[in-house]
Amino acid sequence: MRIFFLDQSGKPGGAELCLIDIAKPYGDRALVGLFADGSFKHLLQQNHIPVEVFTTQVIQVRKESSLVQGFKSLGQLIPLINKVVKKAREYDLIYANTQKALVVGALASFFSRRPLVYHLHDILSKEHFSQTNLRVAVNLANRFASLVIANSQASQTAFVQAGGRPDIIEIVYNGFNPKIYQTDESDINKLQQQLGLEGKFVVGHFSRLAPWKGQHILIDALAKCPPEVTAILVGDALFGEQDYVKKLHQQVSELGLENRVKFLGFRSDIPQLMAVCNLVAHTSTSPEPFGRVIVEAMLCEKPVVAAKAGGAMELVEHGLNGFLVTPGEPQELAQVISTCLQETEITATIANNARISASRRFDMTVINDYIAKLLVSKFNSN
Repeated sequence: MRIFFLDQSGKPGGAELCLIDIAKPYGDRALVGLFADGSFKHLLQQNHIPVEVFTTQVIQVRKESSLVQGFKSLGQLIPLINKVVKKAREYDLIYANTQKALVVGALASFFSRRPLVYHLHDILSKEHFSQTNLRVAVNLANRFASLVIANSQASQTAFVQAGGRPDIIEIVYNGFNPKIYQTDESDINKLQQQLGLEGKFVVGHFSRLAPWKGQHILIDALAKCPPEVTAILVGDALFGEQDYVKKLHQQVSELGLENRVKFLGFRSDIPQLMAVCNLVAHTSTSPEPFGRVIVEAMLCEKPVVAAKAGGAMELVEHGLNGFLVTPGEPQELAQVISTCLQETEITATIANNARISASRRFDMTVINDYIAKLLVSKFNSN
């Protein structure tokens, strides 16, 4: 089967990292079409996945955009759709990996007469999307997609509640390669020295810097923890959220935590940085569709504390393979951090349980095989 993947982003987020894993086994039988140039293109090339940038002009529609703003972007979309339609005719299937990709992919599917798959990495709710964008996503998926792949039960439920057809949607969790998450002790020691973390209890936060990702919650919690507790914030502002970054620095300064919070920016050595941590915190204030970071931390055999909402609740069983706390509650988060600091044996058992369960549930080979079978059963290829 020849698959034409579409993605709007030039930068690698969770959906993009997932796409690499799905596209890789297809080799030259796949092409990833991007709507922006950037580091994601280079990452695809490093993984020997054919990639083409179809436009470098930013599509001026965001999750909160109105109908008027949507119509204004049509002028930009027409040349892009023409290019995508032409290319789609060389492939058996169009695979839209993001919402903007769904808009372009749905129209390209209609004009090229190629079936469409939509991989849903979002919780389609009013918390994250304007009413217009919700309607557009659901209507296009209902009308043009032969299959919608949801990355969690939470994503599937939100899709159906928003009016999505239950007969076209399947849940497929993200897949991971457990071997990537094994780090040598010598590498851990080197990183600890480089970052000045020796003798500290390190809480890691791995996410783009954005209000709903809740880095401010962790900083508040840190102020309520013993002085040896230090936080590393890995990630950067992606979508014009620089004001939030300034606020975080200001918050750190006001709480006198300059020596206990390290902003590391965007990094590619995530497994190694997780290995340095004693605990990984997930603090999203709105329900997370899946929670890739949670599984990565589990595979690194690190205890995870996650906000009790959305996909996180499908990954973490409180007290068994991690901890769940009420979203937006720094006091509760501080209590879990302090427990992990003090109860080292219990925490080690929880971390070991997490690694075993994540290795079984989210093995990339098994999940890729399942996606391949789904595609073959839906679209019998030659």
